[in-house]
Amino acid sequence: MTKFVAAILLLAFAASPSSSASPIEVAVSRSGAEWTADFHFPRRAAAWAFVRSSVTRNGARPWRPMSWTVETPGVRIERRGHYDVLAAENGRPLPERIRIKFAPFTGDLIADYDPALSFTDGSVALYSEQFDAFPLRSAQRAERLPIDLGDSEVAIDPTRVTFRDTAGEVLHRGRRVAAVSLDDDDGTYVLFGPAEPVATEALAAIIDPALPGWIRRSLLGDTPRILAGYAAALGPAPGPKPTLMVSWAGATPRLTSMGGSVLPGLIAMTYEGAGVVEESEAVRREGLWFIAHEGAHFWLGQAVTYQYSRDAWITEGGADLLAIRAVPAVDPAYDARGALQAAVDDCAALTAGRGIAAAEQRNEHRAYYACGAVFGLVAEAASGRPFADFVRKLIDANRRDKVVTREEWLAALDRASGDPMLSDSIGRLIDRGADDPKAALTALFTRAGIAFTVGQDGTPRLQ
Repeated sequence: MTKFVAAILLLAFAASPSSSASPIEVAVSRSGAEWTADFHFPRRAAAWAFVRSSVTRNGARPWRPMSWTVETPGVRIERRGHYDVLAAENGRPLPERIRIKFAPFTGDLIADYDPALSFTDGSVALYSEQFDAFPLRSAQRAERLPIDLGDSEVAIDPTRVTFRDTAGEVLHRGRRVAAVSLDDDDGTYVLFGPAEPVATEALAAIIDPALPGWIRRSLLGDTPRILAGYAAALGPAPGPKPTLMVSWAGATPRLTSMGGSVLPGLIAMTYEGAGVVEESEAVRREGLWFIAHEGAHFWLGQAVTYQYSRDAWITEGGADLLAIRAVPAVDPAYDARGALQAAVDDCAALTAGRGIAAAEQRNEHRAYYACGAVFGLVAEAASGRPFADFVRKLIDANRRDKVVTREEWLAALDRASGDPMLSDSIGRLIDRGADDPKAALTALFTRAGIAFTVGQDGTPRLQ
């Protein structure tokens, strides 16, 4: 069994926290083998829902009921709609202080960051924003909320999470500290345990000591070259020196697995399976692709991001096209045209009678990657310039609010191409899809000046 997974970047999938509200205070602590999260809510509410409530990739199950145990009497965790909710068993308002005992959950989630990463030396990295919550007038109210809270009128309370380990210091952004307190805009992994970063000129790397040596050598060799190429084309990466955090889940028989995600200044990866123990060109190339895609998010995803999760095609598809252009500089044998053709094929399949904007409601997140890359290809061809130039202009034009809206992206395409019909056609695919998406893409490519032929099934075939 082979599994390669990349978590979709969700930096703006929820409504922004209210700066005027008192924060939710959460104290997360490890004492020996026991982990606790002590919540101090700023007021009493009928229920509190967790902002990040994705389900497991394997079985689509809510993970908190498998990992968290509420120790405060009269309070339970339950699933309501798209959200995990703290609710009172007697229907009364919840107490302001709630204690939860938990076992760090290391499973894969659909379109979100793993709550925890485990290392073979006993170290554990916790994702900070798994503790963010918002109040509800009733637990039932969560059943009527959309996945994208930006489309609702929910007021998100700010959350401050403090991490401590009774055994010693924790590691945050490459530094050992006695404790660290993080606000909503600081989502990252905090490391508990003895693992120490390996410093290079381009990055700090925290690599599981049991990770196969050939993977370690490949990552430490390829990652700096990829990031240096992006910096040359897009300008310096925002924030401090990037960190690469790689965990090893063991040589599970009949499995070849690599997954991960990107956060501000951090790329997190997990390898697993007997299929990656011995050096493999396919596994090396997938790791290279992953670094290229996730590294692109330091710019297209962190220097600027999207407004709503329905606009994830801006960053996910954009990062895919940046990676498709970047990988051949490190691996000349990489089949860039094949990767682009796969995006075209998938975009056509995923827009038949349905729009890209609602893809998350259908668990069709691939639409954001595939169609976003196709739209980037249109921008590249119509402007006659590398796609990195288009992205750099987006970054430069939106440094103030760090958000690229759908309207701003399409307006940038109009300026680059001089042809508003291109953005009109893309807008229709985003909103409604097409009765015949193969024909729609053929017309779009013709207008943009992309070289292609038409296959027997009507799909445009890139040349």
